[in-house]
This record gives sequence, C-alpha cells and structure tokens, in this order.
Amino acid sequence: MISLQEIKEPIIEHIGIFEQRFRESMKSSVPLLDKITHYIIKRKGKQMRPMFVFLSAGMCGGISESTYRAASMIELLHTATLVHDDVVDDSNLRRGFFSINALWKNKIAVLIGDYLLSKGLLLSLENDDFNLLKIVSNATREMSEGELMQIEKARRLDIKESIYFEIIRKKTASLIASCCACGASSAGSSEEIVEKMRLFGEYVGIAFQIKDDLFDYESRNQTGKPDGADIKDRKMTLPLIFTLNAVSLSEKRRMINTVKSYNDDPKRVAELIEKVNLEGGISYTKQKMLEYRQKALNLLQEFPDSIHKKSLEQLVIYTTERNK
Repeated sequence: MISLQEIKEPIIEHIGIFEQRFRESMKSSVPLLDKITHYIIKRKGKQMRPMFVFLSAGMCGGISESTYRAASMIELLHTATLVHDDVVDDSNLRRGFFSINALWKNKIAVLIGDYLLSKGLLLSLENDDFNLLKIVSNATREMSEGELMQIEKARRLDIKESIYFEIIRKKTASLIASCCACGASSAGSSEEIVEKMRLFGEYVGIAFQIKDDLFDYESRNQTGKPDGADIKDRKMTLPLIFTLNAVSLSEKRRMINTVKSYNDDPKRVAELIEKVNLEGGISYTKQKMLEYRQKALNLLQEFPDSIHKKSLEQLVIYTTERNK
C-alpha cells in the first residue's frame, strides 16, 4: 500500500509552512497555556486533515493564504474536540501519550479546549474568512450533535442502521467534509464545487469510521485475537448492528446482555465477536465501507486530472486499507 509520505508529496512544502504557522497560531502570553500547547504539538498525528485541505485546494484551483488559515482552523477545532473528548470519556491516554486531563486535570483540559476553539474562531474573523467560519461552525455543531446522539442511543444498546450512519456522519464525517469544503472554498471555488467537495469528504469520513469499527472485530494485537474495545465501551457499531438484526430473538437478547453486563468477560466477548463473524457482520460492513469509498472516488472523477487529484484518490484508498 502507498505510504502517507508518498501521498503528501505534491503538498509537502505547504505542509511544512502550515506546521510552522499552526504552532504560531497556538501561542499565548500565559506560560501554562504555552507549556500545554507545546505538549499538544509534540504529539501531532498523521496530519490527514491538513492533507485533505491542501489537496482539495490544489485540485480546485490552487493553494492560497486562505488555505493555510483553513487548515489551521480545522486543526485547532479538531484538537479542541480531542481534548474535550478525553475529559468526557475519562481517558488518560491519547495516541500512546498521557492526555491533557491526565496530566493537568479536567478543569484545565476543558479550558484548554475552549482556548483552542476560540483561537480557531478568531483566526477566521481577523482575516474576514466568513465562508470558512460558516463551514467549520457547521462541522462543530454536527460533531456535538453526533456525540450526544451516540450517548443517548447507547443507553438502549439496540439502534437501527440508519441511526448508526447518522451518528457517524455527524460525529466523524462532518470534520473531513469540512476539510474538503474549506480547501475548495479557499481556492475560490463556486458554491456548487464547495458542496461537491463537502459531500466527497462526507463519503470518505463515513468509510474512514467504518474501517475503525472493523478493527474491533479483526485480529490486530500480539495474541492474534481482536481486542473488542468497542464492546467493552458498549459502542454499537455496524458489524454488531447487522448481526443483531440477523439472529433469533433469544440470540439477540444474549448478545445485548453481553455488551451490557458481561463486556469485561473475555470469554463472552470472544463468543460475541465469533458470532458477528459467522453471521456475516464483517463482510457486510466491509461491503458498506467499499460502497462509500466508491461514492467518493466517483465524485473525484468529475474533476480534471492533476497531481492533487491523484493524491486525493490515493488518500481515499489509504483510509480504508490502513492497519491502524
């Protein structure tokens, strides 16, 4: 499989400049804030969101000063939501590092998230990027709605497939959709093109989240067994939702009981994972993931060939073939 480094090749210089500007956008005169934001920058991930912004802009007309601000805005928003998520989930680790709340406690973590969000809003307002602000604000609203929907539905542990897709569309896909829409908008594209790129990003985001959900049911640790983390967290994902609708009522009750009351029992969790595999939950989920990937690739075919378009195609495939 092609590496992220190869996919990034057409925008490598832009990413370097973006990293420097992103660091500057987080600066503060408060020493504690500077210390924490420095810690956040050191832990940066794969930079897939900035990649979507720059590649979309490159394909839709060209990278501008506005594109750098768009990438910084989205990264500030994304980082703020991750900091807040760790507080909500009471999580002490993020990508193998201690989370902000683990090191500085919940109160400071919430304030840091608020600070990052405000920096993103100010970055757009100070430069009159109202089009970008509208796109990113909509994504923020949808992400919050998606999280709250998931919390609400998780109590019942029996959700429909349509609700699952609505949750991941809002919670995960809306951010990638905003990356692509902001990229196109920063390149001066028409509203029609911006909407087309938003939809492209939404399809990619849904495929990306389905791939994440598959990890829970596939062997990816040293024991060669699936880790079942989503089951332990009582998350209703597509492989499980499909299987619950395929089995008898008594089997369905037992499976829901496992998620609800025996999610820490390795034997019951392994039994549940095996049932999902036997009933075709994995193959069905993979088929859905590939359907959304193809929808995204079909939209790209409407754009002229370019190095940025080629990298976007490779990035779409990467999101569904990655191993972590």
